[in-house]
Amino acid sequence: MMRIALLTALAAYCLSGLLPIGTIASAQASALAAADGPYHFGFKRSVGGQLPSINEEGFKPIIDKHGAIFLGDTSRKDLFLTFDNGYENGFTGPILDTLKAKKVPAAFFVTGHFVKDQPELVKRMVSEGHIVGNHSWSHPDMTTISDAQIKEELDRVNKGIAALTGQGDMGYLRPPRGIFNERTLRVTKELGYTNVFWSAAYKDWDTKDQKGSDYAFKKVVGQLHPGAVILLHSVSKDNMEALGAIIDEARRQGYEFRALPELDGSKLPFLQ
Repeated sequence: MMRIALLTALAAYCLSGLLPIGTIASAQASALAAADGPYHFGFKRSVGGQLPSINEEGFKPIIDKHGAIFLGDTSRKDLFLTFDNGYENGFTGPILDTLKAKKVPAAFFVTGHFVKDQPELVKRMVSEGHIVGNHSWSHPDMTTISDAQIKEELDRVNKGIAALTGQGDMGYLRPPRGIFNERTLRVTKELGYTNVFWSAAYKDWDTKDQKGSDYAFKKVVGQLHPGAVILLHSVSKDNMEALGAIIDEARRQGYEFRALPELDGSKLPFLQ
């Protein structure tokens, strides 16, 4: 509806003589680009176990249209734990130790820097049964690059992971910086990716603003809800220190941790 209104207004403006007819094509292109975002992913947070929503963010229709993940089955007390790994800060190993001890599957979205710099950690993720997802090679705003460049960004990570682990197509993508539009969702879906957003998160990525494990625990546990896709950054010392307690408390509340392929409710084996 917004696009139709924009184009109708432009056409009327041209016909009035105030805008040269010859410029309508470029004006239409600009209007369409503006109507297509870009969007920075955001959501109404869960409070007291209530479900979060993206109903007021303006992008729900394209999220639904292109099969992107925001929530799991909200009738089940399932949790999906995901980490963004742009670079290594010394905490991914201990995080993997905790996941192994607690028998919890997770998804790690890695960049090209992480693939090049931490091959042993990538191999460990796969060998211990975790999902390794694509977070792009150089972490660009994908709405500002061409379709071909998007493919190149993702292919480089995919090939790097395959060379290290033998894993085939990666399947899951977390858009860098949480920035997207309909074009990026369409292009990446055509490349075989499911875009994975999140429904529980907090400001944990700033390594100069860590506030302690108790703060991380409260921020995460306070947002738990059925079907939650939890986003954590592995560079956070707070997350590393709080992870075991978060898992224990979630289970005490009756939640079960599942892997992303289980979003349809099916149970898959988890390797350790």
